[in-house]
Amino acid sequence: MSAPTALATPFDDVASVLADYFDGLYHGDTSRLRRVFHPAAQYACATDGVLLQLRMDAYFPIVERRPSPASRGEPRRDRIVSIEFAGPVTALARVECAIAPKSFTDLLTLVKLDGRWQIIAKVFHYELEDAAAAS
Repeated sequence: MSAPTALATPFDDVASVLADYFDGLYHGDTSRLRRVFHPAAQYACATDGVLLQLRMDAYFPIVERRPSPASRGEPRRDRIVSIEFAGPVTALARVECAIAPKSFTDLLTLVKLDGRWQIIAKVFHYELEDAAAAS
């Protein structure tokens, strides 16, 4: 008799979406990113003192044009800091990742629609890495 298979929890489901998000960023894979972002998702940053706000149709071409961290041989530096649930279909994830020369803190709001979790908003801050610390 085989052992029962554990059912995935909502935390596991969101963590799986975040793993795909990290993979998409690291490899510059917009087909993967299109699966994790809702088509109406918002992208926002105010690190430079000016609001940068994009929709996915403007964000994905940026990802496609830049060399991916994988193609440049950068070490993988991404992690889930926290996942909080506001209810059964709303979650907030705080994650960290890097695409040299920037280190990012992303606040990702996710919604569960049609049985699957998707990122509906990405609001982030970045720091420029110190060249000496990055080597």
